[in-house]
Amino acid sequence: MRQPAPTPMLTATASFQALQAHAADAGRWHMRELFADNPQRFSQMNTEAAGLLLDYSKNRLDATTLGLLTELARERGVEGQRDAMFAGAKINLTEQRAVLHTALRAPRGSALDVDGQDVDADVHAVLDRIKDFSTRVRNGSWLGYTGKPICDVVNIGIGGSDLGPKMACLALRSYANPNLAMHFVSNVDGHDIEDVLSKVDPETTLFIVASKTFVTAETMLNANTARAWFLLEGETADLARHFVAVSTNQEAIEAFGIAPENMFPFWDWVGGRYSVWSSVGLAVALAIGFEYFSDFLAGAHAMDQHFRSAPLERNMPVLLALVGFWNRQFLDCGSLSVAPYHQDLSRFPAYLQQLDMESNGKRVTKGGAAVDTPTCPVVWGECGTNAQHAYFQLLHQGSEVTPIDFIAALRPTHDLPGHHDALLANCFAQSEAFMAGKNGEEVRADLRAQGMGAEQIEALVPHKTFPGNRPSNTILMDQLTPPALGALIALYEHKTFVQGVLWDVNSFDQWGVELGKALAKNIQAELQGEAQPQRHDSSTNGLIELARAAKAAY
Repeated sequence: MRQPAPTPMLTATASFQALQAHAADAGRWHMRELFADNPQRFSQMNTEAAGLLLDYSKNRLDATTLGLLTELARERGVEGQRDAMFAGAKINLTEQRAVLHTALRAPRGSALDVDGQDVDADVHAVLDRIKDFSTRVRNGSWLGYTGKPICDVVNIGIGGSDLGPKMACLALRSYANPNLAMHFVSNVDGHDIEDVLSKVDPETTLFIVASKTFVTAETMLNANTARAWFLLEGETADLARHFVAVSTNQEAIEAFGIAPENMFPFWDWVGGRYSVWSSVGLAVALAIGFEYFSDFLAGAHAMDQHFRSAPLERNMPVLLALVGFWNRQFLDCGSLSVAPYHQDLSRFPAYLQQLDMESNGKRVTKGGAAVDTPTCPVVWGECGTNAQHAYFQLLHQGSEVTPIDFIAALRPTHDLPGHHDALLANCFAQSEAFMAGKNGEEVRADLRAQGMGAEQIEALVPHKTFPGNRPSNTILMDQLTPPALGALIALYEHKTFVQGVLWDVNSFDQWGVELGKALAKNIQAELQGEAQPQRHDSSTNGLIELARAAKAAY
């Protein structure tokens, strides 16, 4: 692997050192005062792009902070790295690959050549095949082996081949075909696939096996289980009517029983967690139809265009990244909570966990040196208002500060009275409460108004005081539509990329995923009695023996 030119360590840069000095002052600020001192704070600290609005005013920063952060972004080469990514440069250095998920959503005719490959032509050739296939399944002209149309689709994948399409199908369920039920299997735990197979009929079920290499252990175990289940009623020749592959391994898919014309390829410059725009999104196209799938791609492309052209000071992904970087590096915030106030985005926090933590969960720079600052925060979350009755207590009054990304739509896709006003009221109230808090004098005033005595009041004040000053962003869309979802995902993709550039890590490999896989192969052989558990520590050996004994007992 060719080593890149060394990048200065982050803490050695002039911009980082200026931010450190500035952070000493900022640590004494309270956002209540920042809002009181500047009535125009909201209008000065929000930006719009691709149908989204980002309000970042409820963060412990000011114009000077933002200026220093954008200076750091320029010093770290964000603009140059961004242009290199879009141009097809091999910025995934450890695997010597381009990073071109953005090309998957570019309109037809967007010229791009990588190592002699006409990327635009190849992408749209696959999209044309997705359009044809999804249309036939949805209109009932694709028939199962007994002549019945498809009623259920089971997507078998793991990681990006599961999280992306599952999240998108749920998010866009208002646009889905009601006659086509979508199911997702990812866990190697047999309870996962057993549950799905118990609900579907082999005569009317289509399986999508999503594995680029067609050898992914978890995916292929589930795929072979589905194949064996199908063959209890169907014949080997019937597999081609009920199984398709998102893969590039034609030999393996033919051996499985899938027809070559039902293989939907994608490329090594598409990372799994960035792949929902590719043939990995076949389940999404089947669920919502190709026209809406095209709108989904178009929304992401609109965010791409904004990211490529907007100055850093008004660039939504850059600003979201810089605010997050500030909170992580200088306010010592070790996690980020994502709170979508939209039930259909319930899988979005899990999707972002992989996107962010698999991308930037790194401890060495591109050059192999140890990173000299903390990197990716832990990403977690749940839908509001459920989150308010689960973990918001910790966020309001816990001993550590956790920034929050609130996500909401201004209009619902339902017409039930009262619900959406209540939802938005909770969302906006929580962001205000995290910012402002409630001080002791305000608590005392409330308790006096309730007629409470002085002694009881003073006993309760510490428990009812909220420090506030807890950072949050609010991201709004008009409605959760296919283009809005596309723009939202692309926003976070580019945010992740920018932060990776700031830390000088490779956001597009995931070697940490591989170690456990390799060890699992050895232990599986030992659990099956093919090898003796002798090469592990005493704990692992003991656990293996317990599992073997339990297996022998049934």
